[in-house]
Order: sequence, then C-alpha cells, then structure tokens
Amino acid sequence: MAELRERLLPRKPSVAGVPLPSTAAREYPSGCRPLFQGVDFSELKKRGQSLRSWIRVDAATGGSQVIEVDKFTMMRRCDLPARDLRLLDPVFVYPSTILGRERAIVVNLEKIRCIITADEVLLLNSFDGYVLQYVAELQRRLVAGTRDALDGGTPSPDFLPFEFRALEVALEAACTFLDAQASDLEIEAYPFASPKSRLVTLTRRVQKVRDEIEQLMDDDGDMAEMYLTAKKMHMDSSLDGDQSLHGSSSAGDGVSVSSPVSPVSSPPESRKLEKTLSLSRSRYESTKCSDSTTENIEELEMLLEAYFVVIDSTLNKLTSLKEYIDDTEDFINIQLDNVRNQLIQFELLLTMATFVVTIFGVVAEYLA
Repeated sequence: MAELRERLLPRKPSVAGVPLPSTAAREYPSGCRPLFQGVDFSELKKRGQSLRSWIRVDAATGGSQVIEVDKFTMMRRCDLPARDLRLLDPVFVYPSTILGRERAIVVNLEKIRCIITADEVLLLNSFDGYVLQYVAELQRRLVAGTRDALDGGTPSPDFLPFEFRALEVALEAACTFLDAQASDLEIEAYPFASPKSRLVTLTRRVQKVRDEIEQLMDDDGDMAEMYLTAKKMHMDSSLDGDQSLHGSSSAGDGVSVSSPVSPVSSPPESRKLEKTLSLSRSRYESTKCSDSTTENIEELEMLLEAYFVVIDSTLNKLTSLKEYIDDTEDFINIQLDNVRNQLIQFELLLTMATFVVTIFGVVAEYLA
C-alpha cells in the first residue's frame, strides 16, 4: 500500500505566481462601449456544441493526445447511451460507478472518470494530479508490456487484456486516494476526536466503492460483459468469415455465368435471406462468445478481489476510527456529567449556607 501511494499520489506543485490574463482598458469613439464586453464567444460556441476535452490513451502504442469531442460523437464512438455519459459529467456529483457495456466500460471512481474500450481509454481532461498520474501510470504499464512483447518473451498466465489493465490502474488510483484521505483524517482525529462529519462523508464514499466492486464480483454476467478484447476479436473473426462466405458465393456465380438466367428472378429476396442468415450467425457467435467468457472470468474476479481487500481494509480503518471517536465522546460526556453533578452539589451547599447565615442574621437582629 505504501508503494502504491508513493507511485499514484500526485506531487504537490510548488507555489508560483501565475499571471492571470488581464483585460486592458480600451477607448471607444464617442464614449460608446460594446454591449457584451468581456464575453468569450468562442467559449459559448464550444459550450453550445457540447465539446469536451478528453485525454486519449492508445492501447497499441501507449501514446496520449488531447482531443475535443462533442457528446453525440462520443455516444456513437463508444456505443453508449446519454445517461452513461452523464455519470462522467464533472459538474454533477455522482457516486462511484463501474458499468460494463457492449463495447465500453464506464468508470467513475472519485477523481478518475473515463471510458475504457478495447482500443483506447478516453479520460476527461483535467489538471488534477490524480488524473495526470493515472495517464502516466497506464502509459508506463503499456510501454512495459510492449517492451516485453518485443523482446520475444511469452506473455505470463496472469497477463491481462488492455481493458482490465486500464481498470486496474483506475482502481489503484481510487483506493490510494481514499486510503490517503483516511490516513490524514486518522492523524487529525486521534488527538482531537472532532472531525466526525468528514469521517461520515469519507466512510460513505469508501462504502460506495466497496459495494460497487462487490456487486461486480457477485454478477458473472456483468464481469463477462467487460471482456471487450475477446468480444472484439470474436466479432472480427465472424466478419472475416462472412467476407470469405460472400467471396465464395460470388466465385460460384462466376462459374455459372453460362447458365440461363430467368428474367423473373428476385435478387432482393436472396440478399434478404443472406442478410438474415448472417445476422443469426453473428448472434449465435456472440452468444457462444458470451458463454465461453462467462466460464472464464477468474482473472477479472481475482483482480476485483484484490482491490476489494484494499478498500475493505480502508473501510475497517474508518470504522475503528468512528468507534474510537464514539468512545471518546462517551468518555467526555461522562466527565461532563460528573462535573455537572459536582457543580449541583456545590450549588446546594452554597444555598444551604446562605440560608443558615440569613437565619442567624434574622435572629441576631430580633435579639438586638
């Protein structure tokens, strides 16, 4: 855990004065000033088109680039509904979520909000240190894997496909971020036992990440949906098979050129039948791939199990910290009750003494 924190925690930037762009005073003829002075129309245009800046990490090379894509293009590119993209909107605060879709994995884990496909990772562009650390760590692992492949070594049995390596880095970043915040809160809480509201908020966030991982581990179908590389390879092989089938059928047509052709033949019906057969074959192949993937989900289950242990340890730490704070509050309340009882006793004694002195004064005055 210490090594993960050292590698994934962002370095604190040195404080430096960054000059802000200042709008120089302009003089306009006859004292007239523009109606929309200071309005950035390019930004309004970008906002109207829903353009967003994304960091794209390529699966093959590990290279990264910044691209600007609108929402509808991203929906078509990753085959995602609008509600899934809404989970990644930085304007709104959504709980941690990991969704497996047909062609992508939608990840919303604390600071990391990204879309993982079999060919790339599309990460919302941000200057946050955790986002930059995620990109750097993912690139390092991809380059290391490519170097091992170029050296001629055979991949190890625990070698993960690209989407699971990207998901693993996101889980590491989220677990490290939450564990760091829990450790900082633990340091602050033990001497004073005061930041209980922050403790409750952080516990709720850690519990959500833990529940999301546990829900994925309990659902074999969701884990099977996340094998994007296997589904892509299966789809490519089925497309190659369809092309070879079309080639052979066209070759057969070439052989029977000399045969008589009826003018009342119906090519559209044959094409329709051929399309129906192709769709049924692709559905059968997809079902077969899903069944075989469901039987072999141990590697993803082991990956999720490892980070489930990490986040569960963080949750146990926060739970014990909450118990410590509750015990401290109970002890303080007992001490306050004791002091309150002593004050009540002193007040009774003082009242009785005042009453006795008053009686003696009255008697002395009467005798005088």
